[in-house]
Amino acid sequence: MARTDDRFRIAYQDLLTVMATQPIGSDLPPELVLADQLSISRTTVRAVLTAFAKAGLIVWEGRKKTILRMPTAKDRLAMRDEYLPREELEQRFLKWVLRFDVPAGTPLNVAKLAKEFSVPPHALQEFLSGLSQFGLVTRRPRGGWSLLGFTADYAVELSEFRAVLELNAVRTLVHLPRDHPIWQKLTELEQQHENLAARIDTDFHDFSPLDEAFHHTITSVVQNRFVKQFQKVISLIFHYHYQWDKRMERSRNEAAIGEHLAIIRALRSGDEQAAAQAATAHLATSKETLLASLRVNALIADAP
Repeated sequence: MARTDDRFRIAYQDLLTVMATQPIGSDLPPELVLADQLSISRTTVRAVLTAFAKAGLIVWEGRKKTILRMPTAKDRLAMRDEYLPREELEQRFLKWVLRFDVPAGTPLNVAKLAKEFSVPPHALQEFLSGLSQFGLVTRRPRGGWSLLGFTADYAVELSEFRAVLELNAVRTLVHLPRDHPIWQKLTELEQQHENLAARIDTDFHDFSPLDEAFHHTITSVVQNRFVKQFQKVISLIFHYHYQWDKRMERSRNEAAIGEHLAIIRALRSGDEQAAAQAATAHLATSKETLLASLRVNALIADAP
C-alpha cells in the first residue's frame, strides 16, 4: 500500500470518528481546524471530505460541510495488517500508564501516542473511549482525553471489585462437577506452584506469570462478558505491580505461593466456606502488596 494512500485511509477513519460525535444536520469544523485536530494537511482533509461527499455522508457547499447521515461500519476503509493489534495496544498502553511516567491529569496527545503505539489515531480514539469505563482516562469537556492515572483510591476500589469477582468465581468453581476440565487445570497449577516453591531461592522472579495464570484460571469459570472486560485491566495491574516493589520479593512471592496452594486445596475439598476464606485472605494480602508498591513509588504517603 502506498504511503500517501495509507495516510489518506488513516485520515478518513479519523474524520469518521470526529463526524460520529456530531448530530445529523450539524456542520463539520473548518478545514484548518480539522487539519490541526487530526495532525494532517489541508490537502488530505479536502480529499477525505470529497470522498465523504461522494459517499453521501455530507453535503459540501462552499465553506459549509453539513452531515447528512451517521457513518456505518460499511463506510470504514480497510487498514494495514501491520498495525498493532488491539490486544497488544491494550497491554502496551496500560503498561505505559503503570510505569508512572505520566502524572494523573495529563492531557493525552492522541496523534503523538498513536505514533508511539503504532496505531492510527482513530483506533487509539476508539480504544480510549472503551478504556474510559475503567476510570483510567476521561474525555475532556472541550474534546480530547486526560489521564486520570493509577491512584491509591483507584487501587482500593479495584481491589474491592476484584474481591467481588474472584469470590464469586471461587463459589462457582467449588460446585462444578468433578469431570469438569477446571480440576485438571488446578492439578497442573498445584504442581507448578510446588515446583516453584522448591526452587524459590533462585527462581522467585518466575512467580508473576504463575500468579497471572492462577487468577485467570479461577475467574475463567464465570462466563460473563462484563467480568471478562474488567478482568483484563485487573489482571494486568495486579500482576504488573510485582515489578514496582523489589523489597522482600522472595519472601512475598513464597507466601503468595502458599496462599494459592491453600485455595487450590480448599477448592478440591469441596468446602465452599474454606475456599472463600482462603481466597479472602489471599486477596487481602494482594491488596496490601499493591498499596505498598504505591508507597514505594511515592504515590501515596499512607494506605487507607
